[in-house]
Amino acid sequence: MDIIKKFFDKKKADAKFKVAGQGRSLTGGGSHRQLPSHSFQGVSQPRHIPTHDAQRAGAAALARMEQNSKKTDVNWSLQAIKAQARRELEAEQKALEQMKISKESHPPGPKEVTLNSAPVLAVQGVYFFCPLLGPEVATYDEIKKQIKEFLYSQVEEDRGISSCLIIHTCNKNKDKVNVCIETLCKYIENIVSNPTEEKFHKIRMSNKAYQERILPVEGTKEFLEAAGFVTQELPFNDTTDTFWVFPEEKLDDLASLEQLRDALISAEPLRPQLDRSLTVLLPTEAAVQVDLPAEFFNMTAEELKREMHERETAVERSQMLQTKAMRERQEMREMRKYRFSLIRVRFPDGLILQGTFGVHEKFAEVIKFIRENLVNDWRPFFLNLSGGGKVTEEDQSLVELRFVPAVVFNFTWDLSVQDPNLDDTVFLKPETLMLLQSK
Repeated sequence: MDIIKKFFDKKKADAKFKVAGQGRSLTGGGSHRQLPSHSFQGVSQPRHIPTHDAQRAGAAALARMEQNSKKTDVNWSLQAIKAQARRELEAEQKALEQMKISKESHPPGPKEVTLNSAPVLAVQGVYFFCPLLGPEVATYDEIKKQIKEFLYSQVEEDRGISSCLIIHTCNKNKDKVNVCIETLCKYIENIVSNPTEEKFHKIRMSNKAYQERILPVEGTKEFLEAAGFVTQELPFNDTTDTFWVFPEEKLDDLASLEQLRDALISAEPLRPQLDRSLTVLLPTEAAVQVDLPAEFFNMTAEELKREMHERETAVERSQMLQTKAMRERQEMREMRKYRFSLIRVRFPDGLILQGTFGVHEKFAEVIKFIRENLVNDWRPFFLNLSGGGKVTEEDQSLVELRFVPAVVFNFTWDLSVQDPNLDDTVFLKPETLMLLQSK
């Protein structure tokens, strides 16, 4: 719906403006950088003729400069690998120096050693973000909390749209949310269809339907207030009770009431979006970073170990007694244990591109992720499995393709598309390769 779209467009623009940095005036009286000025006084000195040796040295220098200027293509992959290797050597040297100092300051003797359960993880965790909040990433629960705080902060600015989004976003039970939305829409439709019927202008808060369908759902109070309802104490059964009352003066603007109802129906929940955790690895790093964090699994580590042990004891019997169809169903049940998949793409230059995906995402999202990081993002390419064979099923999910909890693809250009101006040895964008240097 248009009002929902305008709300999101405005908030996205505000989020981009906040992260754009400090503004600068184009016409203001800011400071301007002055170029240094040089004044020369006196009579210029006569130029001396260089010696023969100086002339030869100058000619050699010009030749070297001319040769270097012809090298316009930069092998970013090689530079990144060299830079990473240099940092690893420096870190190793520093570690050796620290060990030497430690030995000198502490005499040898028995000491307690503690080992981490997963000393080198392939990825440190699973992180999420929300475009309305900016580029910051955090855990799912933290982003969800920030989304809730953001929606409530917008209530005073736009109570109607904010309350619709709160109802859809901040409540867990989807069935109860649907029943609540149907009931709220019924309240509004009764008023719009029967504007002169006073019985439709009042909602008793102690009513069973209100207590079960409306009150437990977060955001309904703000929605009724946005619709124009106010709370009043009215006589009821020889006593008084609290009602939501729709004032008569609001009957002149039933179009806004209908618009609010349509917004409630068309609104979608705001969910944290999975961050790819884009990483570029050297071959040595990929070889040791293989363990996955607990967030990748639907089961605890203890449950996984126990089940793996039970599976090992029964594997031969299951292979003998189960048909192929039964084994495939068992395999799909195994796949449901995983929530995320770690995708690695190995390029011919040795570098590895890594990203995190949900197991139910389509393989087309993997293709999109790779293309976004290619220096020639329009150029066709292939992804091959280690055992051979190209992957082409873009409309299938990662769990359907058995690409969980982790998989490695080998990248190759489609050489049927030839262009003499293209360099087949260049793959990733320079800004992606900078991730190597930022480690």
